[in-house]
Amino acid sequence: MTSIKPILKIVTITTAVLFIVGYSGYEARNIIRGPIVEIVAPTDGSTVTEPLIEVRGTAKNISIIRLNDRNITVDEHGVFREKMLLSPGYNIIKLSASDKFGRTKETKLEIVLASPRPLVSLPSQNIN
Repeated sequence: MTSIKPILKIVTITTAVLFIVGYSGYEARNIIRGPIVEIVAPTDGSTVTEPLIEVRGTAKNISIIRLNDRNITVDEHGVFREKMLLSPGYNIIKLSASDKFGRTKETKLEIVLASPRPLVSLPSQNIN
């Protein structure tokens, strides 16, 4: 007859090892995944009429984030907000984020700044 103590010991050790491995994998998911960047506004391919826009979004698992090769900051929740002046016509906005392991994620937005219709004024005519 086999004793239950060795079987119970093996089951306990196996359960503990599986718990430690599973929890370690769960905690390492952000390290494994790399940088995550989500742009909320403006939307890619949109047309705007105002030259000053605000680029908004969230970033996770990053150490550095850049908007058109200029460092920007995020708050404690990973939210960023940066104002940007567009050129007339077609604009490409590049957002890149890197983590502490050197992995980089880059996102590009294409925005068109349409000129508002100019006000047409008729020349005044002097009636004498």
